[in-house]
Amino acid sequence: MDRRKNKRYLKVGRILVLATAMLIFSRGVPFGEEGALLKKTPPECQKCCESMKPQPAMSADDLMRIKYYVKYTKFARDVSFDNVKNLLIDKGGFTREKDAQRFRIILNRVSDDLDYKDMITLTAPQNVKGLSVLTWSYLNPKKDQDIWLWLPSLRKVRRISQSEADDAAFGSDFTQEEMTSRRWDDETYTYVGEKKFEGFKSPYNGKTYYAGQDCYVVEAKPKRKNWYYSKRVVYLHKDFAGKIFDEIYDPTGRKYKVTLIVYEYWPDTKCIPQVHQECHNLITGHYTVSEIGGIKFNGGIDENFFSEKTLMRTKW
Repeated sequence: MDRRKNKRYLKVGRILVLATAMLIFSRGVPFGEEGALLKKTPPECQKCCESMKPQPAMSADDLMRIKYYVKYTKFARDVSFDNVKNLLIDKGGFTREKDAQRFRIILNRVSDDLDYKDMITLTAPQNVKGLSVLTWSYLNPKKDQDIWLWLPSLRKVRRISQSEADDAAFGSDFTQEEMTSRRWDDETYTYVGEKKFEGFKSPYNGKTYYAGQDCYVVEAKPKRKNWYYSKRVVYLHKDFAGKIFDEIYDPTGRKYKVTLIVYEYWPDTKCIPQVHQECHNLITGHYTVSEIGGIKFNGGIDENFFSEKTLMRTKW
């Protein structure tokens, strides 16, 4: 019994450490307040919290670990995005809209190797309503993720193999890998240096994002041979190491795609969700914009929700 209690206390302690760490390096906390926050942290946890904050001396591997921590909202037990508007825009400006909901639960469970479970479901237009992708991701990098595609028109669930991860996600410019399944272990990383991002002007809304933002720059190369890209140049926000922009190069070394991510810091929950994404194909002129709303953290989503039965039974 004592051993169980100790394990439980250690688990709670780890959660508190991570939550405090995210608060420290999130951009919503003024620089002058960081010392005050650390003073409220137990002495034995201060070193761990400080290590979670991006530092100039950090390796590319460590910076990208934090990047994936932010990407998959691992600062929360679960998250739901109830209002995701995806705009697919062609070179001539013609726009198609596909709305969606997204749900994720963070498990980080050693007993069965489960890292997180994630589900994306289209809610509009009517002809694709209910189309869903369910992903179970594992802690072991050598273990393939389990991915299911629900086709409501056929009333059929189909397993997706890892080799199909380069397919377009719901007809967008994002791939399945970019949207749901890319893991830290899927690439090798090289630290390029620190740089002020020159800014990216969106053709969608005319806004210029992140001009002059201090960034860490990392080059990422896929471990998979003969993959759809040869490398990415990733710009990480210096305050919290979330990816704000990356340049993607095809197997011939030509830059063919860029992506932009905009975050919002929630001081009440200490969370940093993504609220705006853009993916631009530089060859076709086609691009995808995602506006992400209806965000809720720690809503108590049941793990059993992330199942094939949910895909087949739920009327979205």
